[in-house]
Amino acid sequence: MDKHTVKLLSRAYRDLDGIYAYIAETLLEPGTAQRLLDALEEAIFSLEKLPQRGAPRKNGVYANKGYRQILINNFTVIYRVDEISKQVVIVTVRYSKSQF
Repeated sequence: MDKHTVKLLSRAYRDLDGIYAYIAETLLEPGTAQRLLDALEEAIFSLEKLPQRGAPRKNGVYANKGYRQILINNFTVIYRVDEISKQVVIVTVRYSKSQF
């Protein structure tokens, strides 16, 4: 099985930073924030081995354009797979109940 490289776009980094900041600083739960970030990162980097495991995105802005999604807790990771360069590109990480 070929291993893919995982690349996070700057938006995805900002999303992760925002998620951490909101939970740690606004909700005053830094331990919870760190555990969530750890779970998100583990799921994201597991796409190195199984990049096609996420469901095709069928609604919202990224619908029917070749994007896939995985759900982690209450968050959705949107990504695309480039088989030519063997790369998984993480586009955004959003709260699942938001309209996107």
